[in-house]
Amino acid sequence: MSKSQETFGKKEKEKKRLKKRKEKAEKREERKETSKGGGLANMLAYIDEHGNISDTPPDPDNKIEIELEDIEISVPKKEFIEVETVRTGKVDFFNTEKGFGFIKETGTNQSFFVHVKGLIDEIKENDKVSFELEKGLKGWNAVKVTKI
Repeated sequence: MSKSQETFGKKEKEKKRLKKRKEKAEKREERKETSKGGGLANMLAYIDEHGNISDTPPDPDNKIEIELEDIEISVPKKEFIEVETVRTGKVDFFNTEKGFGFIKETGTNQSFFVHVKGLIDEIKENDKVSFELEKGLKGWNAVKVTKI
């Protein structure tokens, strides 16, 4: 005769599984006994015209008709606003050997990067210039830079 294939560990695991199943069934029965019942009617919730949740259906007299065209699903497009394209400023720093520098705008004191490729006239530090902005890889760059 050979030994049984069922070891002590297997017996313990099987006992735990049966215990869990039994506990789960007991909890299910307890929930059934304590629930109000009634099915779907007790689970429904309504939202009134002010956005509050209630258990009573909304009053049909307070119903508001909405036209289909008034519903906006996405963000509306912005109207085109013309922005001043040519700005003025003062060259705050410019390295002629490396070919880059910074221009400080007169109104906002905001600094913008300028590269030698964006120059129309030669510039040096403290020159008053006019320029346009262009989006670069790391922020706004001054282009079409001319002396005033």
